[in-house]
Amino acid sequence: MATERQYQLVILGASGFTGQFVVEEVARSADSEDFRGPGLRWAVAGRNKKKLEEVLQNAAQRLSKPQLKTDVGIIICDVSDPPSLAEMCKKASVVLDCVGPYRFYGEPVVKACVENGAHFVDISGEPQYLEGMQLKYNSQAAEKGVYIVGSSGFDSIPADLGVLFTRNSLKGTLTAVESILSLQSGPKGTCIHDGTWQSAIHGIADQGNLRKLRKQFAYKPLPVVGRKIKRRGAVFYSNELKEYAIPFLGADSAVVRRTQRYLHETLQESPVQYAAYVAVGGITSVIKLMFAGILFLLFTKFSCGRNLLIKFPKLFSFGYFSKEGPTQEQMDGASFTMTFFGEGYSQGHNPQDGNPNVKICTQVSGPEVAYVATPIAMVQAGVTILKEPGLLPKSGGVYTPGAAFSKTNLIERLNKAGLHFSVISKPEV
Repeated sequence: MATERQYQLVILGASGFTGQFVVEEVARSADSEDFRGPGLRWAVAGRNKKKLEEVLQNAAQRLSKPQLKTDVGIIICDVSDPPSLAEMCKKASVVLDCVGPYRFYGEPVVKACVENGAHFVDISGEPQYLEGMQLKYNSQAAEKGVYIVGSSGFDSIPADLGVLFTRNSLKGTLTAVESILSLQSGPKGTCIHDGTWQSAIHGIADQGNLRKLRKQFAYKPLPVVGRKIKRRGAVFYSNELKEYAIPFLGADSAVVRRTQRYLHETLQESPVQYAAYVAVGGITSVIKLMFAGILFLLFTKFSCGRNLLIKFPKLFSFGYFSKEGPTQEQMDGASFTMTFFGEGYSQGHNPQDGNPNVKICTQVSGPEVAYVATPIAMVQAGVTILKEPGLLPKSGGVYTPGAAFSKTNLIERLNKAGLHFSVISKPEV
């Protein structure tokens, strides 16, 4: 497929806030050893030709690559126009979809990719959309040999592949992992574009339908190997990080669970229990966060409250989300560290016999999460589909990143591109 299609990668929504950074990341990846020789054939896609040309012009200027203005294809299409999506998909080996919120705009693109034989990667952190696509399109994608890989941005490649990296770094059986995310910002603070804020509002408001959706899978509970993981409270003090932490409300836990189910049921691998948390700082930060959280939950229950949250993201998020998004200075000063605390059993030790006797600590670290780390993760996922088809699951389907890429070299690719996976402390019996 990669050699038959006009373009190897097509970025849909390239002129959107996130899409512009994905364009720059693809341009950087085009210089990698993967594409030496024939080069990377790629295109940008969206509704407005002028805006797409501007994005390429800006990227050409920022990266000192004037050739982008002439060498990169432009495809005009609209998520609400199925024939235009079909035409785009027929030209693409892999579509990188940057058009969110995905609960509103994701399915038409997934459907067009499945029907027209293009692989698909998105950066959604919306479990209802992600699991809905699995329920609806998994069989069809398998028949067509198409790989649909969701949550391939900061939600949830660091968490999902971080658990696999921790497992692969332990000589023995990993049974449980807790991760704690730490976000660092520079002197100018941090900010995220309000598209992510909108996704969170709709996701929280629609949790009842997510529960109904999950019942349709009729899953049996995964077996608990080793000691059952203890769930932490709503707020707890992390002795390791020396600050307070709360449960992480993003898609990571849901994505990792889906990966572990696939690895257990399809590849007969031992499932790993997982819990995700985020560090929030001192007691003052905890009080602020609790106040904001109560306000947020209250407002999401009513349509007028949701409208207010969407209209005034900066006010209700205390400046953390805005319609303008972060400045370049804010992005340059931001970074993240995700620390994984794992436990399990040493080689030759039966996980059913006694408590875990081995611990391991690993980390995934990298630059600003939303517009630097996310494009890196998304683009390397797309490149892996292009370059390592023999290491993907045997049949197409709707996959999590961990399920799709567990046998590939994606972690090595991410390390080279700027997301670093490392072992902090080796297993100790």
